[in-house]
Amino acid sequence: MKKIRVMLVDDHDVVRSGLKSLLSMDTEIEIVGEAANGADAIEKIPEYNPEVIVMDISMPTMDGMEATRRISAKYPECLVLSLTVHEDKQYFFEMLAAGAKGYITKQAAAEELVSAIKAVASGHVYLQPALARWLLEDYNRINKGAVASGEALTSADLETLSKRELQILELVAEGLTTPEIGRRLDLSPKTVSRHRERIMNKLNLHSATELVKFAIRTGLIEVH
Repeated sequence: MKKIRVMLVDDHDVVRSGLKSLLSMDTEIEIVGEAANGADAIEKIPEYNPEVIVMDISMPTMDGMEATRRISAKYPECLVLSLTVHEDKQYFFEMLAAGAKGYITKQAAAEELVSAIKAVASGHVYLQPALARWLLEDYNRINKGAVASGEALTSADLETLSKRELQILELVAEGLTTPEIGRRLDLSPKTVSRHRERIMNKLNLHSATELVKFAIRTGLIEVH
């Protein structure tokens, strides 16, 4: 049976040691490497070739958010799962916008971390249920303001987008950069940028973070 290749990135040796012991108990997971910060992780990716990177956020030298942005751009096949002490809405949305495929806190049960790794490795987005409420709150907040002006965002808004725009929106929500989207769809970066601008204008959105939120709310990308 093929195991999920996992790299652990955390600046505390004792945390990495504990995670390694915990995750190694699962027969479907193999810990292939460790790193003490984001820069260290990026340097070691070619050596370890991980499928899933369990990434802390607050680390010296290079934090997990910047590392996730760079990994998503350079190694899109490496899927980042954020494991952090930050039960914070801003970190939550910014990590998703940076390209993380999941977000879970260190207060979560061990079984939930294992489930999160397996979900991310299977191509899903995993959000700790206790934190996923932020998506609903954000959805309600945006819709309440939008309803007042007759502009509520729902899945019906997807119908305003062309097939190509839907493809690009999905790839943006998955954390791919403009050059990566261009390579994936055989388009120039300039063409991708024009499509992104039209998407944002049609949906009245103003950032990659808002695009991620919209894609999750409307079910364009799957969340577990």
